[in-house]
Parts: sequence; C-alpha cells; structure tokens
Amino acid sequence: MPTIMICHDVKDTKHWLASPVRKQVLEPVGVTNIRTFTDPRMSNHVGLVMDVADMEKLMAFMQTKAAADAMASDGVLPETLMFLVQS
Repeated sequence: MPTIMICHDVKDTKHWLASPVRKQVLEPVGVTNIRTFTDPRMSNHVGLVMDVADMEKLMAFMQTKAAADAMASDGVLPETLMFLVQS
C-alpha cells in the first residue's frame, strides 16, 4: 500500500484542520491513516500524508464532482495540488 503526500494551499488553515470532510470522502475510496501538516512559514500552505490502497481509484475520484465539492468545502485551492508518492 503506497504512502502519498499531498501539498496544497487553503483559504483558511484553521477551517481546513477542523474539517471532517476529507476523512468522509477519502476513506470510502480506500485512503487510511490520514495525517495533516501545516507549513510554519506559510500559514495557508498545508499537506496530508496518507496510505492509499488503490492509486488509480484515488486519482479517478479526484476528477469527480464529489472531490471538487469536498475541496471547495475545505477551502482547498485545487490549482496548487501536488501529489508525491513514497519511493
């Protein structure tokens, strides 16, 4: 099971950290062990580290309206998304 890191910017870090939405939408597509990170120098730059059972399934989900709605709800700026896979 690969571990991935996703970095991106958000509109409001406190809101993003408190939101249950990411867990609600990612767990059903096989994502577990979700951990959040914040950049101490750039308060709106955040990241996630997670274990992913099926990368193709996750990447397909990321193209859906449900993913877009979840990102909008959490204040994610989707144009800043960067995915890194553990190697």
